[in-house]
Amino acid sequence: MSYGSAPGSASGQRFVARPAAQRAASLTLPPRAAVDDGTVRSVRSLTRGQAEAFGPLAAFVADGEVTDLFVNGADGLYVDRGKGAEREETWLAPSERALRELAVRIVAAGGRHLDESAPCVDVRIADGIRVHAVLPPVSISGTLLSIRTPRVRQLTLEQLDRQAFFSPGAEELVREAVRARANVLVTGAGGSGKTTFLSAMLSEADPRDRIIVIEDVAELRLAHPHSVSLEARQANIEGAGSVPLERLVRESLRMRPDRLVLGECRGAELRELLGALNTGHDGGAGTLHANSLADVPSRLEALGALAGMTQDAVARQTVSAIDLVMHVERTSVGNRRLADIGEFCLDDAGRLAIVSLKERAAGDAKNVTTIAPAPVEVSAAVRRRDPGRR
Repeated sequence: MSYGSAPGSASGQRFVARPAAQRAASLTLPPRAAVDDGTVRSVRSLTRGQAEAFGPLAAFVADGEVTDLFVNGADGLYVDRGKGAEREETWLAPSERALRELAVRIVAAGGRHLDESAPCVDVRIADGIRVHAVLPPVSISGTLLSIRTPRVRQLTLEQLDRQAFFSPGAEELVREAVRARANVLVTGAGGSGKTTFLSAMLSEADPRDRIIVIEDVAELRLAHPHSVSLEARQANIEGAGSVPLERLVRESLRMRPDRLVLGECRGAELRELLGALNTGHDGGAGTLHANSLADVPSRLEALGALAGMTQDAVARQTVSAIDLVMHVERTSVGNRRLADIGEFCLDDAGRLAIVSLKERAAGDAKNVTTIAPAPVEVSAAVRRRDPGRR
């Protein structure tokens, strides 16, 4: 048991007991292959309780360079340090029984239960460490663990630009979209950098704005003085207590958001988000899984169908609600980049379509009826869409 200070004593501080499990853990980071340049490695803070839960994986979780960990049963451990998953030859997989106990312990650290009745569990631990576990017989190759870790230091738009994330002129367009309070949808495949980019973008918002973030599992971390987060809750073992994303979107509207952010659109919550963004809530944002910019309209139609929306309703509400779509991708060598920016429109049949700014600039966009003027003038386009926006 250690002691820390807290407000309340005559000197403004009082001492409170801190359980050993809440004290900072001291871990030795795994060696880096073929790297001996002497640079200081970033470390992700873990408490002793968290380090004990992660067990033989704790050192990798604490490594600030690691973005993802994958335990594939007896096949071993794969680690992604930003350049793609690579097998960790120094890590010896324990027995299947030990792997199962490890998965159960990690999931329990996030307040969930993993067993035969709930063999697939997604949970958040600490400040945004996301863990997904699968037990046999659902997994035929043994216990599986997928661990995604947040960045130790959040990247800014300037830092993303130095990493060649933006093409020429794209960073200024992104900044103008934030200043103009445009509603933005960030799209891309899993692991393409959607969360990192959205965090950097929203951190540029006016400090006076109240940002409400809604996520299935909390991952967004904003460098903003007035942001609060809501996290969905799954039903307990009795099937009660569920708090889905669509309900959280409705609840957030009672919290007077200046910017409403949905971490990921994946189901019926799309209807609630479009409804909110169409009723005066500007400056909002969300993410969506999509393989390319051209695939985004069909993805939204599919999600709208889950919410009981017709294709016509999805098309017209989306065109009215979302000003810009920013598609990010991960290259074959592991680098992330903003691949394209687009704007929704209606095609000749009234279906939802999208126009790439690159294609529009080149004069290649054909057979569409655009709703807004050239999106390079983001501020002007947003003001014309609603003169009351500030």
